[in-house]
Order: sequence, then structure tokens, then C-alpha cells
Amino acid sequence: MARALFLAERGRGRTSPNPMVGAVLVSASGVVVGQGAHLAAGGAHAEVAAIEAAGTRAAGATLYCTLEPCCHVGRTGPCVDRIIAAGVSRVIAAMEDPNPRVAGGGFRFLRAHGLAVEVGDGEAAARRLNAPFLTWIARGRPFVIAKSVMSADGFAGRRNARVALTGRIADRFFHRQRAEVDAIAVGADTVLIDDPQLTARLVYRDRPLVRVLFDWRLRIPASARVFSTLRAGPVIMIVSREAALGRPDAEQACRAAGAEVDVMEQRDLANVLARLARREVLSLLVEGGPAIQTAFLAAGLIDRVQVVRTPVVLGEGVPALRLPGLAGHQAGAIRETILGDDVLVESDVHRTD
Repeated sequence: MARALFLAERGRGRTSPNPMVGAVLVSASGVVVGQGAHLAAGGAHAEVAAIEAAGTRAAGATLYCTLEPCCHVGRTGPCVDRIIAAGVSRVIAAMEDPNPRVAGGGFRFLRAHGLAVEVGDGEAAARRLNAPFLTWIARGRPFVIAKSVMSADGFAGRRNARVALTGRIADRFFHRQRAEVDAIAVGADTVLIDDPQLTARLVYRDRPLVRVLFDWRLRIPASARVFSTLRAGPVIMIVSREAALGRPDAEQACRAAGAEVDVMEQRDLANVLARLARREVLSLLVEGGPAIQTAFLAAGLIDRVQVVRTPVVLGEGVPALRLPGLAGHQAGAIRETILGDDVLVESDVHRTD
């Protein structure tokens, strides 16, 4: 199962809206005879790739897979049919697929055809691997990551001035993260102060990247650099009805620059996330600034917090996002990663109500 989980990682940033899945076939004598991973939506599923690699050696083997084999026709045929046809004798899966089109049906089909099925080995790791997919299915919204950079004295940046806080190693790490998520979100102040491109650089990205700009008051000018990067993916502006009615010229200018302007009756973050989910956005990285991140956290819509601690001292500025002490939440699964002179601290956020 550890090998299957390792193989599943090969699909990171490439399989959405499908989950990442790995599979390993082991003969009765304990020899790995086939292995595979799901590498892209519409491509072969991990179980099928492993079976094709094994050939006739799949007969009588045990299949280890990180997710329940599918039993429905989607972009590809049902994996359970291929498993049975190959003569696999036993299936050990990390977890059930929560997709309503599967939801235990794959296991029932396999058992009905005489295969032994075991579930649960490696489940915690499999759930973390596919947290965006599970959140999308269960909650109808993307998995939300809030990333904040904190100076040594607790600031996220200077007021009304751009400042670089992280080093090259951290920058490359987070550009790789941009290459993996489905969308990035920032507030209007971040665009007005930093004028970011919001693209994945220094690394290769396989799919278009959705950029979401929360600009309730329609303050972002059509000259913002992000509108020059439409080849990288769509740019969606979230604005209020009041601002759209009050500043029609500004709205039209942003539309002419290539933005998709989504006019909202209320500042309802849950509604925005539901709309993104319908666009098959499974993961959303909220990069800045602290105001929009705090709004997401207060609404119970953040699943993972990332705080990058840097040795830079600012003296004054915008206070960085802080997790402890926020009512209705608790943090768990604290992880630290050294990124040159910077330290990434990650914690999963769980609502207690």
C-alpha cells in the first residue's frame, strides 16, 4: 500500500477533477508483477495500468489500490470489469470512493464475483492525499488552503508597499504548489499593492490555472498585470452588485481586459465556492491578504493553514494571519518544512461546531 500511495503522487496536479490513485499487483509468492497510477483525467485508471503491466501474471494476484475501484462508466470503462477479467483474486483498498456513482458499489460487485475484499489499510494517508476530491464530493466546494507569510516580528507585509519576504527555495516550493492546485484567490488589496501575475513560474503546470480576484468594490484597474496572463488560465473577478451598478465603466474595462466578472448580490463566500466547485475547481489556494483569509476562516471555509516564517524584520506593517484563539476552530496535524532560511508551518483546520 505504501508503494501504491507513492505511485498515486505521480498524478499530483494533473488528475483533477479525478482523484489521485495508485495500484500495485502482487503475486501469491509476494512478487510485484504490475503497478500503475492515474496520471490524467480521461487517462487509464491506476488499476487498469497495473493490470496491463502485469499481463497474464495478474491471475491469482492481490491488487493493492489507494481508492475503491470504480464500477461505472465515466471517461473510461469500469475498473471492476478489468479486475475480474484479469483473474485477480483479492483486492485491498485504502478507502471507499465517496463518489455517489461508486460509494461501495465497486466492493459489492467484486465480492459478488468471488473476490476477497479488504478495506482500510492506509486510509489516513489516502484521505490526506485526496483531501480536495473528498471535500468537493462531500461539501460541494473546493478544499481551501490559506497561505500567509510572516516576518520575524509578525507582519505579512508593509502597508501600501510591496516587499519580498521569502527566499528562492521557498519561492520555488510555492510556485510548485501553484502548479498543483486548481485555482488561486487573492483580495483586491493584494492586487493593488503587489500587482501580481498569479501564475506558476519556475515549474511546469499541465493545466489552465483559475485566478479568483475578490474585488467587492471594483477597485482593480484593467491595467493590472494579471490580465496579461490569460494564456495561463481564466481570471474571475468577484464583485458586488452595488459596485457593478455604481461603476459600470470599471466593470466594462475589466471585461474588455479579459476578466470574467461575477456579480454577487451578497458577500457570500460559500456561494462563491459553490460556483467554483461547479466549474470543477477542487482546490483553492487563498494567497492574500490577511483580510480575505480571515473572512474565509471566520466563515469556516478554510481546510488548511500555511504560515511561512521568515527571518526578515519589518518593524511595522499588516499583521499576519494567526490561527490560535479563533472561536469554533481547532488546529491539528502540525507539520514543519525547512525551506532555506524560511520555515513552513502547516496545520489542518477543523470546525468544532
